Amino acid sequence: MRIPEFKLERYFARWEFRAPYLLCSSDIEGWRMSDLLALADADARERWERLTLGYTETQGLPVLREEIARLYPGVGPEQVLTFGGAQEAVFVLTNVLVGPGDHAVVTWPGYQSLYEVARATGAEVTLLRLREEDGWRLDLAELERALRPDTKLLVVNFPHNPTGALPDADTWRGLLALAEERGVYVLSDEVYRLMEYDARDTLPAAVELSARGVSLGVMSKTFGLAGLRVGWLACRDSGILSRCAAYKDYTTISNAAPSEVLALVALRARERVLARSRAIISDNLARMEDFFTRNAEHFAWVPPRAGSVAFPRLKSDVPVATFCERLVEQEGVLLLPGDVYDFPGNHFRLGLGRTNLPDALVRLERFCSTFFTR
Repeated sequence: MRIPEFKLERYFARWEFRAPYLLCSSDIEGWRMSDLLALADADARERWERLTLGYTETQGLPVLREEIARLYPGVGPEQVLTFGGAQEAVFVLTNVLVGPGDHAVVTWPGYQSLYEVARATGAEVTLLRLREEDGWRLDLAELERALRPDTKLLVVNFPHNPTGALPDADTWRGLLALAEERGVYVLSDEVYRLMEYDARDTLPAAVELSARGVSLGVMSKTFGLAGLRVGWLACRDSGILSRCAAYKDYTTISNAAPSEVLALVALRARERVLARSRAIISDNLARMEDFFTRNAEHFAWVPPRAGSVAFPRLKSDVPVATFCERLVEQEGVLLLPGDVYDFPGNHFRLGLGRTNLPDALVRLERFCSTFFTR
């Protein structure tokens, strides 16, 4: 397999651990170990205390899979397979489902692996562009035109990274019905699910609505536990899950035992974990809305509807990559230029999930006060 350099990850490799203010992070502020363990029930605490550091089950800790399954009404633990983060799950499922002669449709802009892994298998990929002028809305008619007789896989990501977009319920159900009609599998990247700003906007998971829907989840984003590296696929097609489990034998084989128990703690206390995430986002979103209102001359943005990221646009003629580089060098504030997605325009990814956002915003404002007067 030959696969291009991952531009976003290479950008983070350069700056993530040097810049003190990550104003573009896609995750929620990470939990402290002591705070997370304080949420453990008696069973989880005992599992933690008597944990041995041996190999774990390839499919995942059974009680962890039971807890994950509870996120999806009608889904059982036998329909869940865990991975070393969402990235591994994307890699494995895509390799299982497509190859030379196949076609995939993937929403764009988006996380590079969602389309590059399919290309690396030899499949042809059509990028389904979301547009700022449409409010980053998914166009169902455009999706239908993109599907072909050889389309095997549709990859969608809602709530969306990097725009924070979310389709309405009719569009979402229409998408899955269209895939069912055409015999297309849907990899639904739902790593920001349960982070909708209005709970009434929460969509049913793809696995709930369709036998061809495969829901991707992870502890990293909504739950603020990126360091655990625990992700999963939920799928009602036992044959697909079996093939994924066999492929996983060539990747991680199994998860880290401590991570599985800590993920169990968080999922059993998920209402408290989610409440923390929502509080951080709510406060930061209000601050950013005020910033963009006051700086409408220099920035345009479509407010996100869910998740912890947004995709504003710099109105200046200066390339956004230059703006971002000067900002991080002068103020230690990191934004992610949209060209890491190969997406046209002067967009940049903004993260809403870090608790030091207020301090980062002060520095961003100070930088803008001189940048736009030069």
